[in-house]
Amino acid sequence: MAFELWMKSPMPMVTLTKTFDVTRLCKVSRKRELKFNMLLCWCIGKTASRIEEFYMLPHDGKLYKYDHMAINVIVDNVKGGLSFCDIAVTDDLEQFNANYLHLTQTIRQTCQDILDEDAVIVGTSALTGTELDSIVNQYSSQFNNPMVMWGRYRKHWLKETLPISFQFHHAQMDGSHAARFLEELQKTINSAR
Repeated sequence: MAFELWMKSPMPMVTLTKTFDVTRLCKVSRKRELKFNMLLCWCIGKTASRIEEFYMLPHDGKLYKYDHMAINVIVDNVKGGLSFCDIAVTDDLEQFNANYLHLTQTIRQTCQDILDEDAVIVGTSALTGTELDSIVNQYSSQFNNPMVMWGRYRKHWLKETLPISFQFHHAQMDGSHAARFLEELQKTINSAR
């Protein structure tokens, strides 16, 4: 009944915003010379891959289940435009980092999107040119996949924080699933090495 209700809703997307303590990620980024946004994408993928609802995606009145997941990142290309890249989710940070660096550099130069049509996609958008409190994406029936969005992290005396917006299709998951994802994401961030 809930699926039927939300699939027919003119605005089925829900956005939750939570401020995260990203101190651990900042330390790992500096110590290991890894990109902060790559680390955050890895944490998002690692967390989402443990929640069953992320593998389901509503489309054309049906709910499809996928076998694997990828994180979509947006890259500024050499022509001044934007290109999109899907990076396979893995628990292995070194492998994810190698894939992230190779694929983002490739699309930056070629301006050709690299998309995984067989994976369920968790979209990301990093608007690091400014500090943001929240981001609410537009709804388009073309893009029903969950989106995780953020701006620049904030430096405090002894910690760094980052508000993160999480948008999802209500037919895909309920608020309790989304809240669990946000709680688990903080735990993943805290355990990054």
